[in-house]
Amino acid sequence: MTDRIYYTEPSCRVFEATVTSAAEHEGRPAVILDRTAFYPTSGGQPFDTGRLGAVDVIDTIDGGDDIVHVVSAALAPGTRVRGEIDWSRRFDHMQQHTGQHVLSAAFDRLLDNRTMSFHMGVESSTIDLAREASANDIDRALDEANHVVWEDRAVSVRFVSREEAARLPLRKEPGRDGTLRLVEVSDFDLSACGGTHVSRTGAIGMIAVLNAERFRGGTRLTFACGARASRAFRVNRDAVSGSVRVLSVLPHELPGAIERMQLEAKQLRKVVSRLQDSLAAHEATRLLAGATSVAGVRLVVHVLEGWDAQGLKAIAAALTSYGDVAAALFSSAEPLAAVTARSPGVDVDASKVLRVLLDRFGGRGGGKPDLAQGAGLTGDPQHIVATARDLLTGKS
Repeated sequence: MTDRIYYTEPSCRVFEATVTSAAEHEGRPAVILDRTAFYPTSGGQPFDTGRLGAVDVIDTIDGGDDIVHVVSAALAPGTRVRGEIDWSRRFDHMQQHTGQHVLSAAFDRLLDNRTMSFHMGVESSTIDLAREASANDIDRALDEANHVVWEDRAVSVRFVSREEAARLPLRKEPGRDGTLRLVEVSDFDLSACGGTHVSRTGAIGMIAVLNAERFRGGTRLTFACGARASRAFRVNRDAVSGSVRVLSVLPHELPGAIERMQLEAKQLRKVVSRLQDSLAAHEATRLLAGATSVAGVRLVVHVLEGWDAQGLKAIAAALTSYGDVAAALFSSAEPLAAVTARSPGVDVDASKVLRVLLDRFGGRGGGKPDLAQGAGLTGDPQHIVATARDLLTGKS
C-alpha cells in the first residue's frame, strides 16, 4: 500500500521513494512507489504532475491501495527516485479547493444552502448549490467567505473514526466508512475531505464568483481563487475598458448601452428584411431580362453582390413565381451562401442540385425539390456558377 504523504504533509514538494512495481496504464509506462506526495484525481481535484528523477510524471491515478504514476519513460522496480511536485500546479489546486470549502461553508452557515457537487477546472471551478441563490444571497456569502480568507484562519487536518465523526458538526455527511480525514477551517468549517489544502486561509488570496446560473433546481456558481481570480479580473478589466472606450459610456452604463444596441440592431434587421423583400422583386425582373432559355426553361445563375442568404431566398421566390424558371443564386462573400429553386412544373430538383454543390464545394444545407438553401461553399465563384448551370441543365 502506497504511503500517501499528501494526506499529512500537503505542502511537501520534494520526497524520496522507491519504485515497488512497474506496469503499463493505457499503453503508457507507469510505476507504483512505496510513498508519494503526488495527488491523484479525486473529490473534484485534478491530479498532480512533476518528475521522478529525470522522468516526467504526466498523470497520477488512485488505484485503491496504491497510487499509479503514469510516466514518460519506464523505471525498474527497486529504483530509488527523488520525486518533485509541480508546485505551481499543486498550490493552485490547494487555493481552489480550500476556497471551495470556505465558500460552501458560507452558503451553508448564512443561507442553509448546501453544496451538492464541486468541480475544479483549468481556469475556474464550480459548485452546485441545492437551492437557487439570488444575487444578494451570493454577495452576502461571498463577503463572508472573503472575510474568513482575510482573517488568515488556520486550516488543519486530523483523522477520526466514523463513530467519532458522527459526534462532530460536519458540514455534510461523509460518503465513506472507516477512518476519515477531516479538514477544519478554524471556527468556520469542518468537512471530511481527502484533498490538499493550504495551511491558512490567507493563502487563498481571495475568492471571486465569476458567474451564476440556474442548474437542476439550484444554482451553479463559477468561481476562482488566488492567482486565478487575479487573471479573471484582468480579463474582465480589459473587456470592460475596451467596451467603455468603443461605446463612449461609463462602466456602470454598459448593460443599458448594450441593451439599446441590441434593440436597435433588431429593428435594423427588420428594416433590412423589408427593404430586401421590396428590392427582391426588382432584382428578379432585372435577372430575368438577361436569362438564357434552355428547352423552354429560363436559367438564372449568378453571384449577387451585397445579398445575404435571406435576400437570395427572396429573389429566388420572386424569380420562380414568373414560371418556367430554374435558378441558382450565390452570395459574393466567402464562404458562399447558396439558394437553388425552380418554378412549378420545371423538371429540376433544387435539393439534389444543392446537394451536389455541397458535395463538391463544401458547406451544409438542404431543402425541398422546389427550393433549397445552403451555406459554407468555398472555391472559385465562377467555377461554382458553371457547375450549377450544368446541373440545372442536366449536363453534370
